[in-house]
Amino acid sequence: MMETTGVCGMDAATRGLVEGSSSPPASVTPSPDNLAEFGELINTCCNEEVRGETPGREDCRIDPLEGELDSSGNQNKDQNMFGKEVLLLMQALHTLATPEEKLAALCKKYADLLEDSRNMQKQVKVLQKKQTQVLKEKIHLQSEHSKAILARSKLESLCRELQRHNKTLKEENAQRFREYEERRKEATLHFQMTLNEIETQMEQHNTHNTKLRQENMELAEKLKKLIEQYELREEHIDKVFKHKELQQQLVDANLQRTAELMREVEEKQQRERELLLKDATESRHKCELMKEQELQLKQQLTLYMDKFEEFQMTLAKSNEVFTSFRQEMEKMTKKIKKLEKETTLWRTKWETNNQTLLQMAEEKTVRDKQYKVLQGKLERLEKLCRALQRERNDLSQKLGALQGQGSKDPEEEGTGPPDPQPEQAFSLPANVGMEGELNGEMECLAPETERLVLQPQSEVSTREHLNDD
Repeated sequence: MMETTGVCGMDAATRGLVEGSSSPPASVTPSPDNLAEFGELINTCCNEEVRGETPGREDCRIDPLEGELDSSGNQNKDQNMFGKEVLLLMQALHTLATPEEKLAALCKKYADLLEDSRNMQKQVKVLQKKQTQVLKEKIHLQSEHSKAILARSKLESLCRELQRHNKTLKEENAQRFREYEERRKEATLHFQMTLNEIETQMEQHNTHNTKLRQENMELAEKLKKLIEQYELREEHIDKVFKHKELQQQLVDANLQRTAELMREVEEKQQRERELLLKDATESRHKCELMKEQELQLKQQLTLYMDKFEEFQMTLAKSNEVFTSFRQEMEKMTKKIKKLEKETTLWRTKWETNNQTLLQMAEEKTVRDKQYKVLQGKLERLEKLCRALQRERNDLSQKLGALQGQGSKDPEEEGTGPPDPQPEQAFSLPANVGMEGELNGEMECLAPETERLVLQPQSEVSTREHLNDD
């Protein structure tokens, strides 16, 4: 009966504490045996609280994640601490005189323990929330870390491609420069050879032209002489024709010439008669002389007829010579015109060659400027690659620091690792800006490389044109 009453009294006391009444009932009088049983019950309650359970409340169990947070060493320490507290409490209860005081002290202690357990549960919930947040942050950081690793691998591949592209560009530029130098040397040699040939041909043409001019001058002088002779001959022929006409009139009109001469003689005789009426005998003698002159004139007419025939033959020959000379003159004029056309053609070719040379020199200056611009852009790309490498190193260092912070225990730091999102948000626009600059530089380099590829083709076409000339 004592045991049942003791147990009932303990149950009633515990019910009163749970329901919020701190004062024990007046009808219950605990015995020393009941106090011993109550001490054992307190020990069991403390052990259950340490394990995460409260006596009389099975629905208020702690989440199994709490067990992951607490280590085995902490549990052992807590058990030792609770054992010491129980011993101290038992010693304090022995100091009290009445069992009511002991029960009141136990109730107060139990109420304090309940409040502590509730506070601990609240803290556990807060810690669980923090743990979930830390896990989410850890997952986010791992995803960002993987993204950063992918970005770093992409940047490394881009840098390698840029380095390869730079090497290929340098090699291609060197090869093109060598080819351009060789072609330029060949073009200069060919142009010098053509210039020398043109100069020799010009000298030959000049000498030939001087000879032709001298010949033309000589021919002009000869023509002048021939024309003068021809004019003289024409005058002489006119005179002869006039004389021939007179002779023909004399022959046709049965010595009309003699009649005219006789008339002239008669006129002369009349004059002489007027002057020399007394010299009749002399006039007769003169008549005889005139007859003799008539015979001589007839003989002269025959001679003049023969000479006229010879003169006609010479005129025919001179006409043939004149026509042949005219033909030769026309041929010479045609040759002179052809030579003038050839000289104009050579001059135009020489001027075109000079213009092509000037254009080639201008193109060379433009290409030198483009080569300098490309060198500057390559230097910019190298600087950008170096800046990207520095940012990559900074990102790797930040990731290492974040990993080191994530490996630490969140309970030791209190609130957990700091949020690295602002730094990454600050570094990502810089990476985007650098990628934009890289893309811009690559877009600027693409048309210039196309120009460099197309320019040798235009040079080959111009050189072929020069070779054809």
